[in-house]
Amino acid sequence: MDVIAWIGLSQALFSGILTLSKENRSVSDKLLSTLLFILAVEFLTFGLESSIFPNFVLLSNSFLMLNPAIYLYTRSLTNPVFRLKWKQLAHLLPYLFFKITAWIIKEPQSFETFFQPDQNLWFRLSFGIFGIVSWVVYLTLTGIDLTKHRRKIKDEFSTIDMFKKVGWVLFIVVLYILYCFTVFLWGLFNVIFLDTLSLTIYNYSVLLIFIYIFGFYGLKQKELFSHTTAKNSKPDRLQSSFLNEKTKEKIQKKILEYFNTETPYLNPDLSMSILSEKLEIPKHHITEVLNGVLGKNFFQFVNEYRVNEVKKKLNDPKNLYSIEAIGYECGFNSKSTFFSVFKQITGQTPAQFKSMSN
Repeated sequence: MDVIAWIGLSQALFSGILTLSKENRSVSDKLLSTLLFILAVEFLTFGLESSIFPNFVLLSNSFLMLNPAIYLYTRSLTNPVFRLKWKQLAHLLPYLFFKITAWIIKEPQSFETFFQPDQNLWFRLSFGIFGIVSWVVYLTLTGIDLTKHRRKIKDEFSTIDMFKKVGWVLFIVVLYILYCFTVFLWGLFNVIFLDTLSLTIYNYSVLLIFIYIFGFYGLKQKELFSHTTAKNSKPDRLQSSFLNEKTKEKIQKKILEYFNTETPYLNPDLSMSILSEKLEIPKHHITEVLNGVLGKNFFQFVNEYRVNEVKKKLNDPKNLYSIEAIGYECGFNSKSTFFSVFKQITGQTPAQFKSMSN
């Protein structure tokens, strides 16, 4: 157990420092580094408990910190108006309460004696009930945020990868649900099959895996929304539209003129936020015109321009660039995305289109 404790401590500190030192760090980066530092403290206390109380480990409540941390981190990534506020520290109060109380009363982590009638039974029952409520509430809220984000993503970005989908966070949530389910079953049946010590080792081993995942992908994760757009954004419930037909036609004309003259689709990082800033039109107004008038989401609209540009270059006998190079030149940021989008729009691969046109 000591080995796991000190590896977890060093890895959490190392990942937290690296995340905090990112250039142009975002609110999400600050939250992630805070989470990693708290996990470092958790592993430090675990190591100290193993030394101070060699015969048993105190009641572990790391999930009471991990549950709200995952939710707040997800919220900071998917919500352009998210801001850090002091009141959000209240999410950590249950974690601190059960951690400090467990130290004061020296409550061991033991499923064998969990329901034993003694003076600390109230504490264990409160801990169990609150733990289940915390799991259900925070994981549900996180799942709702991820679902909303993935449903709206094609109205926000012209290029979509796993970091824009926040796919790695979804992977963590699924892995975490499996972990919680395993712990629950383990708690029910450990008296027959296993013991509390094995569950403790499993618990902190999984926590160490989470540190590696957060450290690796968190360093690569970029901020999804620009500061300017986030500042001018409104929550979904306030985004009502009163556009008349004349206004819609005006916005449509402005969008088409901008795309035909300025060719912004050649920028692989073009997003709804960037377009909204350039045209000085609210995002939800642009989305309404694209979806309601043109019948396309932002992703489809931009990539049709890119595909048309690719088709022109493939039809040009003077163009000697490779198919992949043409894709990059026309705004696609990866070969796989280029081939997938091109076939989805034209029904052919770029190579098939080129051979039929020549």
